[in-house]
Amino acid sequence: MNYRTGIVSSLAEVGEFAWNGLLAAQQGAKDEANPFLSYAFLHALHESGSACADTGWQPQFLVLWQDDTLAAAMPLYVKSHSYGEYVFDWAWAEAYERHGLEYYPKLLSAIPFTPVSGGRLLARDDAARAALVELLCAQQQQAGMSSTHVLYPPEAQAKQLERAGFMLRSGVQFHWLNAGYADFEQFLATLEHKKRKNIRAERRKVREAGVTMRQVRGVDASEADWRFFHRCYANTYAEHRSSPYLNLDFFLRIGASMPQNILLIVAERDGQAIASSLLIHTADTLYGRYWGALEHVPCLHFETAYYQPLEFCIAQKIATFEGGAQGEHKMARGFLPQKTWSAHWLAHPAFADAIERFLERESGGIEAYIDELNERNPFRS
Repeated sequence: MNYRTGIVSSLAEVGEFAWNGLLAAQQGAKDEANPFLSYAFLHALHESGSACADTGWQPQFLVLWQDDTLAAAMPLYVKSHSYGEYVFDWAWAEAYERHGLEYYPKLLSAIPFTPVSGGRLLARDDAARAALVELLCAQQQQAGMSSTHVLYPPEAQAKQLERAGFMLRSGVQFHWLNAGYADFEQFLATLEHKKRKNIRAERRKVREAGVTMRQVRGVDASEADWRFFHRCYANTYAEHRSSPYLNLDFFLRIGASMPQNILLIVAERDGQAIASSLLIHTADTLYGRYWGALEHVPCLHFETAYYQPLEFCIAQKIATFEGGAQGEHKMARGFLPQKTWSAHWLAHPAFADAIERFLERESGGIEAYIDELNERNPFRS
């Protein structure tokens, strides 16, 4: 089948109707509902200057057109560093540098600053997806870069990339699954006694500190709410002596363009807001994103980033809460380990062989780690 192929540096070249139409046409996937793949989210990242050439995220999206229909596309960036990815390849870059080789720039398919699984090979059918993989392989050969990395694809797409010559890497996240709980207490009742007791104690500390919580749906969030959230978000980075990836313009943009997917949680004491968290959601999945506070209150992070979102999931009958990257401590709060995937191609044969051996060893360790975690299941037997 003949496709017209291209590389675009802005989603405006594709258009919102064509991009979201492609997402809606995904076969047997939930990508049409994945808010991080939406035109609104990605365009806000680029137009706000949060993910652009100046910040080391140069958009270079692959697109395949069939007449006037977008048949396939891939979010792809030229990266000049490895920040904001959450699948760490710093050691690979250092190895290249020690041998006098350039690791950057590299090609990366991911949602910037967002460790959430979702389609990377977006296509209307199998033929278009196969053609997209061929285009990716041709592009990485022609670009002359060190490597290509596809982060957090679904397993089926990871396997397709493996057949095209990529090496697979697995990781672990922690997700909470809703068993149809009537309320938070019914969920607590399913946990081991010690876990249940600790959660009640953490929530009690927040109440005794005089803190109240407010859940703000995106459609009701004011500019003042967004400005306050950004202050909290930026303060968290400042306390860790680093710079935030996302700016206020980005948050205002998604607040205006995708409010139906947004939940803000605000903590207040004595009538003053002191902390906030941002979550993105669909009808069946809640994604924990960012949190920050202007003052320290013991256990406030757990209340704002976990317990309030869990109450929201239960009330809205949302099936899954993805709490974000890493965080073994989430297990004590009812989250269970889930495997994630990434796919990697390296141009240098010797380094590709070395990394393939490393990934084989790492894979065995990941499997053992997941088995160990499952043995420490927080729920009552």
